[in-house]
Amino acid sequence: MALDGIYLHFLKNELKEALIGAKAEKIYQPTKNELVIALRTRQGAYKLFLSCSGNSSRVNLTDRSPDNPQKPPMLCMLLRKYLQGATLSDIRQQEFDRILFFDFDAVNEIGDKIKLCLVSEIMAQHSNIILVNGEGKIIDAFRRLDDEQSVREVLPGGTYVLPPLQSKENILSCDIKAVCEIIGKSEKLLSKELLNVFQGFSPLVCRELASLVTGSDKAGAELTFSELDKLENELMNIRRLIETDSPIPFLLTDSDSKPFDFSYMPINQYSSALNTQTADSLSELLDDFFFERDRVERTKKRAGDLYKTLTNAVERTARRINNQTAELKECENKEQLRVFGELITANQYSLEKGVAFYELPNYYDNNNPVKIPVNPAFSPQKNAQKYYKDYKKAHTAEKMLASLISEGKTELAYLESVLDSLSRAETEAELAAIRSELVEGGYVKNRKTNKQMKQKELSFIEYTTSDGFRVAVGRNNVQNDKLTFKTANNHDMWLHVQGFAGSHTVIFSDRKEITDTAILEAASIAAFHSKARDLKNVPVDYTLIKNIKKPNGSPYGFVVYYTYNTVIVDPKGE
Repeated sequence: MALDGIYLHFLKNELKEALIGAKAEKIYQPTKNELVIALRTRQGAYKLFLSCSGNSSRVNLTDRSPDNPQKPPMLCMLLRKYLQGATLSDIRQQEFDRILFFDFDAVNEIGDKIKLCLVSEIMAQHSNIILVNGEGKIIDAFRRLDDEQSVREVLPGGTYVLPPLQSKENILSCDIKAVCEIIGKSEKLLSKELLNVFQGFSPLVCRELASLVTGSDKAGAELTFSELDKLENELMNIRRLIETDSPIPFLLTDSDSKPFDFSYMPINQYSSALNTQTADSLSELLDDFFFERDRVERTKKRAGDLYKTLTNAVERTARRINNQTAELKECENKEQLRVFGELITANQYSLEKGVAFYELPNYYDNNNPVKIPVNPAFSPQKNAQKYYKDYKKAHTAEKMLASLISEGKTELAYLESVLDSLSRAETEAELAAIRSELVEGGYVKNRKTNKQMKQKELSFIEYTTSDGFRVAVGRNNVQNDKLTFKTANNHDMWLHVQGFAGSHTVIFSDRKEITDTAILEAASIAAFHSKARDLKNVPVDYTLIKNIKKPNGSPYGFVVYYTYNTVIVDPKGE
């Protein structure tokens, strides 16, 4: 990802314009690597999001409400003590280094004015968020580091020291023509040399410059005079972009509309392989880019035990079904066991003890001879009884196994539906509802706490079609049952993706005829809220609520229906 020093420079200016003079009203710590500061200015309220997560470290404004733990961590309480009520006075960056300094004017416990600085170091796996006082002493940090873990100590009470600086050129102050002459003598690829020479350049921007100059990429020493002139012009364009503070928030998405990369300038090196679009602001671009990508990872971190429990239960159930299916297959020859028993009984007076098999005429097959394996130690009568016994055992097992396999498949479908709901859960309330469902089903033990907080009842996910019909989607299996059998009426339309776990989706007709447009749009929504959300051409079944039945004793979310139509759609949840 291209959150480089120059992008951060533009972002700093954007944040300064919006936030200088803002007062920190509330502070949240949604996860161990994330911080949200609610700020208020005369123009309105903002939420500043900071992350030091290795693969998504960043700073940006966000409109999304933080989903916070019920009990704030100790570090969050400390940050509230120092920063709550403080005024943001400045946002700084040292040249194009990937570090932002948020300066606050605050008041201590005895009423004295103090200076504080919240340092956001955006350096991939080495990212950190550090609170420093006016004397440069560290109050605390999201990641405490000693001299064995890092080239510098980051510990409470220690002096804050900047990470080691790289000896690279600043594009605003260097002699671009002279630098281009040096690059023109390099044996390295142009994109690699640009990355080594300039501060704040990301690999994406370096590849884009190489593509603009050469049409692809080649060694600096292979550049022609005209290409060196073009390189100088492109570098001057970036300098002017910085000097005029006129970035273009530019987003690249793949064929499935998933965010691929971003920059502060147009990127054309991928030609038609990727889609391009612009955002209204640098913050909005970052927030949108990382939100969907981090959503599943964040849920897994918060509900790791549920993922583990469900995954193990799915594997165990699938293994049991496979074993039972193999046993059932062995029961297919039960009729042969009965026939062998009958043939031995019919001919027992002509048979003798002590042979390994009997060769007898099979009157079920035109008296063709058949070899029947027997135990030489048994009499003919006892061998016949053994075949009868094995036949009865196989006959009984076949009935039981068929029932057990059917129950197992129902349980497996239920577990996969819960796993799908868990993968799409975004809030603590949704996770708590899924946990309660699993506790009720006996898959998870109930957590015993001193204070059992009452869970807020979740609302359905709701949409409105382009022609005005209301569409509701269940967040989990309990809500699916509630939506289908308690909320919807017989004349409403029910939808569900075919062949995949997913949420129940209902179009409320309000006693009007439901349009084809509404069905198509609701089908896209149903596909989006399912395990098939990343696929294309997904089949979705739809039928009236009156055609949906729930078998007695079936798990939450399980229904049957026989009258339905099917439509093929692409998943969409906008």
